[in-house]
Amino acid sequence: MALNVVLFEPEIPNNTGNIGRLSLATGSHLHLVKPFGFELDDKRLKRAGLDYWKHLTLFIYESVEDFYDQNKGKEMVYFSSHGKKDFWSIDYKDDLFLIFGKESKGLSKEIVDNDANQVVKIPLYSPHIRSLNLANAVGVVVYEGLKSLRQ
Repeated sequence: MALNVVLFEPEIPNNTGNIGRLSLATGSHLHLVKPFGFELDDKRLKRAGLDYWKHLTLFIYESVEDFYDQNKGKEMVYFSSHGKKDFWSIDYKDDLFLIFGKESKGLSKEIVDNDANQVVKIPLYSPHIRSLNLANAVGVVVYEGLKSLRQ
């Protein structure tokens, strides 16, 4: 039983390191889609991921197109503040791909528009915040997925 955490063009090494650590802790696979806002040998990435990084199931793609080419036919769910449904509505399944956009801009409008039925949001209950930190958002979603898969 494994979920796939996908980061399109991650920009902040600490977030990616923390998400790598979370992925390992939950038995999830981590997929990173270039370009990155850092190098994979960045000390902040390594520090956030500690010495766990070497145990992680990690896939790296040269572009969004490369990611789609290599994962044709896979079930995917996209996370965006523009989603019409909450993430609690997801039908979590083994091997589901959970796709998150870059920290500064999220997913592209093209991706959100093309797969609108598969775009969900994490509800926010304050008008004073636009989004959660990426690592926190991934943590919320992955553990909800694991809970659902256990039932």
